[in-house]
Amino acid sequence: MSFVLRPEAQRDRIEIVLVSPRNPLNIGAAARAMANFGFSRLAVVAPYAPHWREARSAVGAPQLLESAVETAALADAVANCTLVVGTGTLTYRKPKQKVVALPNLAPLVQRELACGGRLALVFGPENHGLTREDLSLCHLLVEIPTDPRQPSMNLGQAVAVCLYELATRAFPPDDSAIEVVSEPAAVATEEQSPAASSGDLELLARVVEEAMIAADYSPSSMLAANRHDLRLLLRRLVPNRRDTRRILGLFRRILWRLKRVPKGN
Repeated sequence: MSFVLRPEAQRDRIEIVLVSPRNPLNIGAAARAMANFGFSRLAVVAPYAPHWREARSAVGAPQLLESAVETAALADAVANCTLVVGTGTLTYRKPKQKVVALPNLAPLVQRELACGGRLALVFGPENHGLTREDLSLCHLLVEIPTDPRQPSMNLGQAVAVCLYELATRAFPPDDSAIEVVSEPAAVATEEQSPAASSGDLELLARVVEEAMIAADYSPSSMLAANRHDLRLLLRRLVPNRRDTRRILGLFRRILWRLKRVPKGN
């Protein structure tokens, strides 16, 4: 049985994001793996080497490196995505979001794409993987099954393994491709409104945080911890686009009122 990566429009809604990669050769290897499995959207966040686009390891994929997006922060790279999936091992971390084994990722990807969403598959730097702050922007964490004696993988290899899994499971062969397509997002009901993008959730989190500060919710020393927990909470709730806008309007009104109340009253 041969697997056909189609429709192309769905593959174009999957972003591969490399956070602070240190070795250009690994970036090139990741680009080559993307080309192998038909993915073309690459974002590189704060790369260590300035000349990473010249990586010779991107055999057959130099144009992919040329068209890759470079951003200073992960939040910018995933702003348009409705499902952000971090990757990594559980050996040295205790994630606070849902953990999914790689073989179980495909159904989630199918569902998100069928609803008209966009997916980001995020890989951390070679030396330590995704940070706690990076993971706060992720809806879930996917774990590649590995031997516990050697849990970490080379960046290029990790990208290749994940994309192979999506290529062979998330996109069915010709005779069943129609099963991936479900009700178009354009006719979604109120309850089926498309999920809020990561950028929308970040905007909401900032406004809620401002309201918390204006209300003296907690000491300033808790600011970073509150921001982290708030990001995770919003992603666990998975509000749709309409609800996110309504909540945003509510907190903007609360913030406006709080700023009008004199201190000490």
